[in-house]
Amino acid sequence: MRVHRAVRAAASAEASIGAVRSCASRPRFLCLNAASRGTGVRAAGRGQAAQRYFSESRSIRAGAAEAVLKQAAADPSALSQEAIISNLDEVERGRLARIRNIGIAAHIDSGKTTATERVLFYTGRINAIHEVRGKDAVGAKMDSMELEREKGITIQSAATFCDWIKEENGKEEKYHINLIDTPGHIDFTIEVERALRVLDGAVMILCAVSGVQSQTITVDRQMRRYNVPRISFINKMDRMGANPFKAVDQINQKLRIPAAALQVPIGSEDSFLGVVDLIRMKAIYNDGPRGEVIRETDEIPEGVQKLAEERRKMLIETLADVDDEIAEIFLDERTPSPEQMKAAIRRATIALKFTPVLMGSALADKSVQPMLDAVCDYLPNPSEVENLALDKRRNEASVKLVSYNSLPFVGLAFKLEESNYGQLTYIRVYQGSMKKGMNVFNARTDKRVKVPRIVRMHSNEMEEVPEIGAGEICAVFGVDCASGDTFTDGGLPYSMSSMFVPDPVISLSIKPKTTKDTGNFSKAMNRFQREDPTFRVHVDAESQETIISGMGELHLDIYVERMRREYKVEVETGQPQVAYRETITQHTTFDHTLKKQTGGAGDYARVVGFMEPIEPGPTGYGPSKFRQEVTGGSISEKYLFACEKGFLASCEKGPLIGHPVLGTSMIVNDGATHMTDSSEMAFKNATQQAFRKAFKEAKPQVLEPLMKTTITAPNEFQGNIVGLLNKRNAIINETEIGPEDFTLMADCSLNAMFGFSSQLRAATQGKGEFGMEFSHYAPAPGQLQKELIAKYEKMQADRHKK
Repeated sequence: MRVHRAVRAAASAEASIGAVRSCASRPRFLCLNAASRGTGVRAAGRGQAAQRYFSESRSIRAGAAEAVLKQAAADPSALSQEAIISNLDEVERGRLARIRNIGIAAHIDSGKTTATERVLFYTGRINAIHEVRGKDAVGAKMDSMELEREKGITIQSAATFCDWIKEENGKEEKYHINLIDTPGHIDFTIEVERALRVLDGAVMILCAVSGVQSQTITVDRQMRRYNVPRISFINKMDRMGANPFKAVDQINQKLRIPAAALQVPIGSEDSFLGVVDLIRMKAIYNDGPRGEVIRETDEIPEGVQKLAEERRKMLIETLADVDDEIAEIFLDERTPSPEQMKAAIRRATIALKFTPVLMGSALADKSVQPMLDAVCDYLPNPSEVENLALDKRRNEASVKLVSYNSLPFVGLAFKLEESNYGQLTYIRVYQGSMKKGMNVFNARTDKRVKVPRIVRMHSNEMEEVPEIGAGEICAVFGVDCASGDTFTDGGLPYSMSSMFVPDPVISLSIKPKTTKDTGNFSKAMNRFQREDPTFRVHVDAESQETIISGMGELHLDIYVERMRREYKVEVETGQPQVAYRETITQHTTFDHTLKKQTGGAGDYARVVGFMEPIEPGPTGYGPSKFRQEVTGGSISEKYLFACEKGFLASCEKGPLIGHPVLGTSMIVNDGATHMTDSSEMAFKNATQQAFRKAFKEAKPQVLEPLMKTTITAPNEFQGNIVGLLNKRNAIINETEIGPEDFTLMADCSLNAMFGFSSQLRAATQGKGEFGMEFSHYAPAPGQLQKELIAKYEKMQADRHKK
């Protein structure tokens, strides 16, 4: 019923707007004075009528927006993006049509930051170009962290904004671009994940020599996860061995998304001069000291003419496969106009059916501006992208968010950063607008917070703004929250779905070198955990070590280095201790007497019995058990209870290497007491001593944890991975081979898995993934047992010396 009512309201509002639009095209006074239908109207009457017209049109627009909001909540699947766009206010439609929220993502070292530097220079945001590892000691604008400039890699995604003036139909249009430059290294994959979570489109950069690489496949998977349309830019066209068409083929085959080149290069390698635009069949060159002047000409070089015509045909054929309008033109054997081709490319790109491919060289300052034009032409504006939230009042049913400024505010905090002014929270506004001084509600904590400052970020610089509208990205100060929190104006019970956070694959034990640094060490740990969901910290219950976990060795190295630079904390790291266990393998008897005289009441206790192993069950070694079989009352009940306490205390820290004891049974069947010297403490101590003595006589052994390890990788690396596991004495249980990937399940010792993540990446070109969970305990290899026992005995001897 609610759905029908919402649809009726939307229809009536749409009809009202239609009526206003149709009458607005006629002479205004006829429409405004429809009741009098006279032409001789006084100026005052006309003024009042005009005011009434504008107030009526505003209320109609508000009604239409309200109706769309109701339908978005009632039946989101029936509400199309076209309906949302058609009900937009004209001013609002114009504003949103000129906004692009884009990210730049690619494999490591493909030229993302270099391309971003050119984008900022050509849009006038920076006055000079600096290289990623520049000799001028300045470094690229988006690599603001000292570590990034030293290593020449992006560690944190950096946000900026710029305005690009593009010529359309003979007049200049200004586009506002919010841009996020993301890291390429797999260890910082969460930075790409959360950037793509909030962006409307992306530029995927590929190297003209290497084409589709391992991290390109990961980035492609992330784009698909969040339904992000992309354009592809083949960079490094001036490198030796550059072959853009090989990269286009790889996008089609490896990434399985239809792709076609919109440009062909003029020259190649060190003689790369420019590109030919296949839609308009014009040659485009970059002139000026830094390629800032674009020169277009109808004269296509003879050597390129034939290739351009072939590739244009291929472009039309590919578009015919993904777009119905071009398919009809193609079947009628007609040639589509440039406008029809552009519209088809835009439709297919936004529908995730196609990726247009452009080419150039960011380092050589060539063909970056046409890529910016393509961002404006083919990537969606915020109103064209479907964004869903969950309605907490209706069992988290899906609700469509509508990018109207007039509707209640909904925003998502997608990234946190510590700055000199406190916590900086990056927010994407999906619906409504956020004003300085406004009160917003955190959907997770239900707490109200005030927004004291709103800024637009330009790498590590900021510009303060009073208000941010729907579809924009900004940062706020003084708002305490976690990454992934949803903010509303308090009127809507909405919560945005969280982003995918991969599990950590590597761990290290860590501690400050000096105890005076403990306070700063804790501050750094808390801050890094808040900023990065893939960085985990916990204290191991057994070893009491602080363990940090992350996505790779570089990931953890960067945080250790940041701790040293930003918090002046020197730390020691090492492999975390493995949770070993101890057990016995044969039956043994004991008869132990504790006798101490110290003047006055002494200690006396005698315990007699035997110890034996408990056979492992289907789930491995079970807990150790105590049993009493005393007959004739030789030991009273209260002393037997003390014996059990002594046994349980012994099992917590075994005699062999100081780890807990599993699969051991202790039976006390006789003993003796003294009238004055026996006590509960004496029997507890006697049991512990008897346990230690008997344990060492019962052929004890060390048990190590075996992990259920699942590895997934492309089929061509199967031999490499099996070789890696054989070196680690793993037991392979099962292998599933798919058309492209295979999954292998194995039991492998946790001790042998340290450093495995780096070796797996090296053996699979970064394409392999693995996960581990505890399976069961099994006897450790003999050599390892000897080493562990010797190490423990040395440690005990050193302790006694002190």
